[in-house]
Amino acid sequence: MPLPNYDLIVFDLDGTLAPSKSPLEPDMADLLFKLFKQKKVAVISGGAYPQFQKQFLKELPQATEGLNNLVLLPTSGTRMYIWRRDWHEQYAEDFSPAEREKILTTLNAAIKMSGVKTPDKLYGPQIEDRGSQITYSALGQSAPLSEKSNWDPDRKKREKIVSFAEPKLKQFDVRIGGTTSVDITRRGVNKGYGIRKLEEHLKIPTEKILFIGDALFPGGNDYPARAAGVDCVPVKGPEEVKIMIKDWLS
Repeated sequence: MPLPNYDLIVFDLDGTLAPSKSPLEPDMADLLFKLFKQKKVAVISGGAYPQFQKQFLKELPQATEGLNNLVLLPTSGTRMYIWRRDWHEQYAEDFSPAEREKILTTLNAAIKMSGVKTPDKLYGPQIEDRGSQITYSALGQSAPLSEKSNWDPDRKKREKIVSFAEPKLKQFDVRIGGTTSVDITRRGVNKGYGIRKLEEHLKIPTEKILFIGDALFPGGNDYPARAAGVDCVPVKGPEEVKIMIKDWLS
């Protein structure tokens, strides 16, 4: 995809710019920083803002040049952060207390009904309330990638949980995300929603936006971006993305 054709490049984070919950590699951080100086860039992921700080922002070169061209969309696009001498939240689609209680009660029941066993060892909490998204991570929020990759590679365990939760949470989106997670947001508030908010905020039309992600297949957590009508490039991981950015920069 020729870079001049687009005014905004949107990247998924986990599995696209970096392995799941892992920091950017130095060469990826350097390439992205160079890209910010030429083009508007957005990064969207199921992780909460503190995860963006730890995994993404902390690894960028320690300079502010170009950051006004970067937009962050944590929790699957349910929040937006822009740079104005510091990072500022533009919007947040937070749950009400009643919504939060309904989701947590239903999710816990769905896990039990699915028959999916809780592992003997957990790496942090299994269920995280991210304000605008509630996420179940089977092995805990801080599980090593080596263990996460082997837990549910065919998505069957999480599909069972979703099958029990979804009918009782019809006003919400219940979807498989990452390598071990299930993400729940308000209905229609997903990566496609995030892209529409980017269009609105940056005044960039759909045809001038390119999305890059590793889960663009139907049912994948990047698929709502494809459904939003923007051009999309599926990738298998960070190494493919590095090649793509190098080609653009050259």
